[in-house]
Amino acid sequence: MLSKRKKPAMAMLTLHRRAFLHSPSSASVKKTPTALLSAAQMQSNRPSPSYLVNHSDPTTSDRFALNIHPNDIISQFRDWFMSRRNPIFDRVFQIIRTHDDASTDAALSRLNLSLSEALILDLLSYQKNDILSCLKLFDWAGRQPGFHHTRATFNAIFRILSKAKLMSVLLDFLQNYMKQRYTYKVRYINVLVIGYALAGKPETALQLFGRMRFQGHDLDGFAYHVLMNSLVEEGYFDVVETMANQVRTRGYQNEFTHSIVIKSYCKQNELEKGEAYLRALAADNRAELNGGAVSTYVDALCKDHQFDKAALIVEEFRRMGFVSMEQAYDTWIVSLIRVGKLDGALEFLKDKQAVEGYVPDVFRYNILICTLLRENRLEEVYDLLEEMKESEIAPDNSTMNAIMCFLCKVGRMDIAMGLYNSREEFGLSVNCMTYNYLINTLLGDGSVDEAYPMLRNSVEQGYLPGLKTLSIIGDALCREGKLDKMKELVLFALDRDIMPNNFVCKFISALCRVRRVEEGYLIHSLLNRLNKPSQRSAYESLINGFSKSSRGDVAARLLIEMQEKGYSPTRKLVRDVICCLCQMDDPEKQFFRLLEMLLVHQESSRPRIYNFFIYGAGQAKKPEFAIQVYELMGRTGLKPDFKSEILLLNSYLCSGNIAHALHLFHGLSMRRKKRKLWHTMIIGLCKAKRPELASQILEKMMANKLRPTIECYEELIKLYCELGHYDKAVDTVNNMIRIGRPISSFIGNIFLLHALKGRKLYDAWSYASHKQNLPPVSWMLGHVIGVFSGCVEERYNIEDVEKVIEQCFPIDIYTNNMLLRRLSAKGMDFACNFFDKLVEKGYEPNKWTYDIIVHGLAKVGRTAEARIWMEEMINRGFELTEITGKMM
Repeated sequence: MLSKRKKPAMAMLTLHRRAFLHSPSSASVKKTPTALLSAAQMQSNRPSPSYLVNHSDPTTSDRFALNIHPNDIISQFRDWFMSRRNPIFDRVFQIIRTHDDASTDAALSRLNLSLSEALILDLLSYQKNDILSCLKLFDWAGRQPGFHHTRATFNAIFRILSKAKLMSVLLDFLQNYMKQRYTYKVRYINVLVIGYALAGKPETALQLFGRMRFQGHDLDGFAYHVLMNSLVEEGYFDVVETMANQVRTRGYQNEFTHSIVIKSYCKQNELEKGEAYLRALAADNRAELNGGAVSTYVDALCKDHQFDKAALIVEEFRRMGFVSMEQAYDTWIVSLIRVGKLDGALEFLKDKQAVEGYVPDVFRYNILICTLLRENRLEEVYDLLEEMKESEIAPDNSTMNAIMCFLCKVGRMDIAMGLYNSREEFGLSVNCMTYNYLINTLLGDGSVDEAYPMLRNSVEQGYLPGLKTLSIIGDALCREGKLDKMKELVLFALDRDIMPNNFVCKFISALCRVRRVEEGYLIHSLLNRLNKPSQRSAYESLINGFSKSSRGDVAARLLIEMQEKGYSPTRKLVRDVICCLCQMDDPEKQFFRLLEMLLVHQESSRPRIYNFFIYGAGQAKKPEFAIQVYELMGRTGLKPDFKSEILLLNSYLCSGNIAHALHLFHGLSMRRKKRKLWHTMIIGLCKAKRPELASQILEKMMANKLRPTIECYEELIKLYCELGHYDKAVDTVNNMIRIGRPISSFIGNIFLLHALKGRKLYDAWSYASHKQNLPPVSWMLGHVIGVFSGCVEERYNIEDVEKVIEQCFPIDIYTNNMLLRRLSAKGMDFACNFFDKLVEKGYEPNKWTYDIIVHGLAKVGRTAEARIWMEEMINRGFELTEITGKMM
């Protein structure tokens, strides 16, 4: 590295690193995101930097470092940032921004500025990103007595407009050009040619040039080069050579001519010609060979992936010694970064700094710093920032934003927030990436109240954080019940047309979840007025919300509107609306009106709509409506299919109308020999608490040589257990095993659950084992039931019990929850250890897993531990059961 002089005023980055990067013990400092730093170390494959490690016994210098107050570091950062400011220039632009047109002239005149070309160029460069203020300044200067705009000042304003891609503004500017007083002494056509060339309109520029030549006038050397460069940029290569000859003939040829010619060869992919031209210059006309020409050729080679050759060219011309290589070095570094060769770029930079004293400009430093930040190489970011200060390179807006992101990454939110709050003082315009870092870091620290106003500020500046950030802060505000703040943010952003629909729709869903469905509907209506239709999720949330609020009329209207927007409703959604309508006055009228409206809007999906309504009528316990819809299908020319018949059968079963269901079933079973029909009947009878009938249908099904589904057995066994008919449950599972059906996890978990309640299930199993010869798997399951019910002496450890269960049925998280409950009865230390083993095996604990631990700890008086588990449970989005909640 170069040895650079360090000044006291630049001491911020030369303090002990731990003073800068290690959080001091201050209440204002947020918790360091250790997980982020660990990820950074893993990605860079480097040891943890010393200043990111907590040391229990710091040295004397470390103690001094750790006692440095964050405000001192903030102040030194501020001093560095302020080094880019010019108080007089700041005052000029403040007047332009805050005064109206009438008072601007007087206020600027009081500054007694000595207007000159150099001053205007400096002012335009100072705030080149503030386009409107630059235009106002240019206009004001042109109207001042004694000052006349020059070719250079016109070129500067043109370049500002073209770089900002405000071509329409630039073209309007050119069209109004002759109307202004400041055209005096400036060659009209000359300026127009430059303007149209920079605006990407070389055809117009050439026409003006031709008119100028016809009148006996000519462009100056500067305008020739601007026009020639524009022709290259727009691909008019056939004209470029002619223009180059004109430049040579008039004696205007210089280093810029050669750079443009080489650029022309490179854009045409004639790299060999470009190299020959470059070498000819080096041999014959060294005075006109500059670093720009070499840089242009190196850039073309890199874009053509000829990195080895580019490296040789850089080294060859460096050895020649008469060409300034800074531009080529700049290009080489950026090209390496562009293709992911960051280490190569850093190595090249260090080498050139040490040997040649090369110092990149602020743009190259910014690229390096931002790339290192993305890769979490924080120590190297620190080194580059230190270099910039030592080299007295004034930071620009990109540098300051990168520093803010860096501070977030190293957990120094105290410093980052101090700088953020002082941003107006040194003219920091916070960009979207920095807002994302700041907001996400605050949210990671749980500082929602600080993150919210920052999100508001970002929206006011026109920066909308990423969807992930919006989702996180939205979830946090909703979780903490701060929906009014969310509403304020959403309305504010919608008013400025910068809020994505999916985020607004997420907010609508959040309002509906907390039963503020009317407010959600108002936001939805606002979206419609702004021609921003709600998404499917918002419609579904609103419809569900109004259905639960017994507002079936609004729910039905939204369902129709949803279809008009091109979203097909789900069967569940239609069911919920139908159930709500059936609770209102005159349900039959409401029911069939909705059916009619949906049929109108979905003519091609009529069978599907009819089936939805048969299903919905059954769920609403209105089988008479279901049969009317079924019959209506036939009258409208649609023959009911098997699905319609199954839905009609279900409507009878759901309504408890078993006699009609049996009658329909027998009629259908005569015509259709499909297992689905029997399956539906058995499941429906089980849900209607009619196990005897379900068992009879099951036997008839087998007599008809149809194999029952596993779900039929699951529902029947579950019902027998719920009713306490354990003998029949045992007989059913044994019959199932004998016909070759394996025990499912669902059936096994049902038996374990009831075994935990007492010994009745084990007694039934014992009786069955004496009465008949049980299959081996049934015998093993009975043994496990005995262990869980406490009837069998437990001589095995938990691993042995798991192995026996695995021989009976597949273990899932619910099985493990049963094991956890059994272990909690033995002792909570056993249960907690088992929980850890579950996580190690890859199981994802659910609500019941946590609740069992919290309940067990609270039951034995270990309340403090229970609260720790409860906090983790809540953080994962789970809630305690009512019984456990009362214990806490």
